[in-house]
Amino acid sequence: MTAKEFDAVIIGAGHNGLTCGAYLAKAGRKVLVLERRPLIGGAAVTEEFAPGFRTSTFSYVMSLLHPKVIRDLELRDLGLTVLPATDMFCPIGSDDYIVFSGDVRKTAAQFARFSKHDGDIYPMFDVWLNEAADIVRKLLLDTPVDPSKRDLRSLRDLFKLAWKYRRIGDKFYRLVDLMTMSADDFLARWFEHSVTRAVLGYYCSIGTFAGPKTPGSAYVVLHHIMGEHEGAGGWGFIRGGMGAISEAIAESGRRHGMQIRTDAEVVRVEVAGGRASRVITAKGDEYTARAVVSNASCKVLFDRLIEPAHLPADFLKHIREYRTFSTAFKINVAADAPPRFSAFDAAKCGFAAPNYVHIGPTIEYLQAAYEDACQGRWSSRPFITAVMPSTVDDTLAPRGKHVVNLFGGHAPYELAGRSWDDERPAFVKNVFDTIDELAPGFSDGIIDSQVLLPPDIERIINTPQGHIFHGELSLEQLFFQRPAPHYADYRSPIRGLYQCGSSTHPGGGVSGIPGHNAAREILKDWNRLAR
Repeated sequence: MTAKEFDAVIIGAGHNGLTCGAYLAKAGRKVLVLERRPLIGGAAVTEEFAPGFRTSTFSYVMSLLHPKVIRDLELRDLGLTVLPATDMFCPIGSDDYIVFSGDVRKTAAQFARFSKHDGDIYPMFDVWLNEAADIVRKLLLDTPVDPSKRDLRSLRDLFKLAWKYRRIGDKFYRLVDLMTMSADDFLARWFEHSVTRAVLGYYCSIGTFAGPKTPGSAYVVLHHIMGEHEGAGGWGFIRGGMGAISEAIAESGRRHGMQIRTDAEVVRVEVAGGRASRVITAKGDEYTARAVVSNASCKVLFDRLIEPAHLPADFLKHIREYRTFSTAFKINVAADAPPRFSAFDAAKCGFAAPNYVHIGPTIEYLQAAYEDACQGRWSSRPFITAVMPSTVDDTLAPRGKHVVNLFGGHAPYELAGRSWDDERPAFVKNVFDTIDELAPGFSDGIIDSQVLLPPDIERIINTPQGHIFHGELSLEQLFFQRPAPHYADYRSPIRGLYQCGSSTHPGGGVSGIPGHNAAREILKDWNRLAR
């Protein structure tokens, strides 16, 4: 058993834990990051899953990694390279499609093929939505306030936030609509065709147990278009896979003295005198620190690592009621060739072959997939995001071979009256059959595959019920309610105990924002933590 002292000990070397640690180390603090798995990165990892084939095991494309994090931690200098994806290819059956592009005029022309009205109005919609997204982008780096507190500091913070956004005006109501309306109701205000609405509303179910007709699902559409990077919609592939993000952040921290230990599962956070005093690992190692920071899910931290007697009953009730039920699946495929979609026409689409594909042709299709899950069944017609990073990244597969990532829904964490042990083969076959209908013969060229259902995701990266965002992105679990009222500011009811993971504002996605924001709040408190 070892006993060591640090300024900060961080539980979990996911990208947010590493980001928080790197910022604290850069500020001159002595930082240790403890990771349960033998490799760092959490959900942002690159691993070999078949001989000679490497993939982004969980997260699979550049999402929301914030430009400030990239600049502050000098990630581009450390090798972070973004490879833009093609325009999104959306097959509509075996003989038609829509190309959704970052070029507004190109997308409008595509929509006009199905509805002249939809094509005409899309440029106006794009401006409207991006103005709303700009407001939320500014909120990303803000620490949520507690509007119920009346002490001087809290009132000051509330006033500062209100003053910062004093010029929002009528745009405030756009956010209300997005956070309360279903994706389909919201989009129906603009667009008349189901195919158009499906292309835009597809995002509402990504990683969430929701359908396009679920109230509040419009916000999830907004959440997925807030990236500010290369590629359509702010998305792109990372050279070397998503693990390259985590490795670059880790290296940035190491340059300032941050230490990382793998195979170091934390099993208990000890509390003495109302403050976090030390963490203890499964091997019996003990580490004391002025600040203990958790990158784990709020449910793991507060319901497993801390004795309930140290937490207020109301707070613990909120944590236990925090919604994490997942229906997202991921299948990583080693293949002879990427899918060849029969509807694809290179001359008309403007690129040689798609490497970023959404399968979910109509609102009715997306809603039916959700309704299957509501009945405790896997979706008979799943929506699927198919990406082919090896078409632009030669580090992932042997020459002439390819990696295909299939992410989609719905595959409920628990099935009604059935077991995933029994249902897994039929589910996987159904996913491959869905691809084959649009890209005939694809499954004949499958060399190997890795199937990740919600129970698998939970087991491997310790996120309850396999939720990729650490919890639903719903109104009652956003901003000053994430993960619980009064404690959305990255702090906790226990002095010296902080959170920096996706259970906190602004939620999931490989953004680094929770880690960045948590480090800022810890440094604000630093002198008080010494008392």
